[in-house]
Amino acid sequence: MSHELQDLRYLSRTHAKVHTLMPRINAGSLKREHRKQERRKAVGVDGVTKDEYGKDLESNLSDLIKRMKAFQYNPLPVLRTYIPKANGQLRPLGIPSYEDRLVQGAMSVVLSGIYDERFIDSSYGFRPGRSAHDAVRYIDRTIMTKKVNYVLEADIKSFFDSVNHGWLMKFLAHDIADKNFLRYIKRFLLGGVIENGVRSDSETGTPQGGSISPVLANVYLHYVLDLWVERVLKKQVKGEVCYVRYADDFILMFQYERQARAALGELIARLGKFGLEVAPDKTRILPIGRFEGTKASFDFLGFTFYNVKTQGGKYRLGIRTCKSRLKAKKEAVKKWLRTRLVKPLTETMKAIKIALKGHCNYYGVNGNARMLQNFHDYVRHTCCRMLNRRDQKGKFYRDKFLRIWNFYVEPPRATVRIWNWKPMLA
Repeated sequence: MSHELQDLRYLSRTHAKVHTLMPRINAGSLKREHRKQERRKAVGVDGVTKDEYGKDLESNLSDLIKRMKAFQYNPLPVLRTYIPKANGQLRPLGIPSYEDRLVQGAMSVVLSGIYDERFIDSSYGFRPGRSAHDAVRYIDRTIMTKKVNYVLEADIKSFFDSVNHGWLMKFLAHDIADKNFLRYIKRFLLGGVIENGVRSDSETGTPQGGSISPVLANVYLHYVLDLWVERVLKKQVKGEVCYVRYADDFILMFQYERQARAALGELIARLGKFGLEVAPDKTRILPIGRFEGTKASFDFLGFTFYNVKTQGGKYRLGIRTCKSRLKAKKEAVKKWLRTRLVKPLTETMKAIKIALKGHCNYYGVNGNARMLQNFHDYVRHTCCRMLNRRDQKGKFYRDKFLRIWNFYVEPPRATVRIWNWKPMLA
């Protein structure tokens, strides 16, 4: 952890409200953000790239800081674009201008330092030292050791587009006393969106794509959801109740079905108070756990959790790649390979190696070997067909292909231990 984060965490731990944050948005912090930026990242409405901004970096940063001190800096509207989701729908993303990326990055570091000390343990998304695998491990440990028999699976409808600016600023002002720092956060929220050349105002929401959006989303749900679960719901519910959240995805685990159904009504009312609502088609209560030997399953963070028994007949929470995610990935592979018909073979194989390694690094958890092998086999088969198609004589035989494939690509294997936890104390 950096010295700056440690310092901010100490201030957050020892002060009810943190003061004097704007001086931390300086030449040093902005330079660090400049170094973090990827060269090939899509440009915003200003069309400025990292290389172009970096040609006269000192002068550009000096001018930026000068404008910020005089409150003459106004973020540009984000450029709206869309990326496909696993369910076939499109997810909206906002691409900030290059200068706005630097300021957002520096401000998000400050916010992370302040709030990581205040967030509860059940929150895992976009926090230093935490990952999606930690959340998956927590679910496995909870269902395997706690008295939970029912899972409340809920989805917040269009969360990032529904964040209420007024409530968010109240939450931030509860912990931050630097009015100028809050002023610039408000400017980012109201920066607007440009889509198909048309600008529209941002009355609600925080656009996905900016580096400050994840931490602002965590702050919003910390007050709307996390603290409510810990301080209100858990005191009202009889029996066990456990909770885990990663960004805007969360589940609640209960011992009794009646308590789960009562909590769902309370949850809908709680979210509604802050301008949020659950998606009815993605919200349900299902029996699962050691004492519920059903075939029910639920999805979370790209994984499917389900009941299974070991060879010895003991209960085990199964974890596998979500089928919709796997299908979407296969479609993406097929589409990508069609673009490689005229590309050098070595370049293509190296790209496949990196992609499969990344897939294993995320989905390579205990018990998911079959789904890993399934995806690996599909990529291999599809790649072989692509190479045979581009061969003028159509004689790129399988034995020749396998020699090339085995030279570049390693067999799939588990890379993340989910089952290496110790029993939880009562």
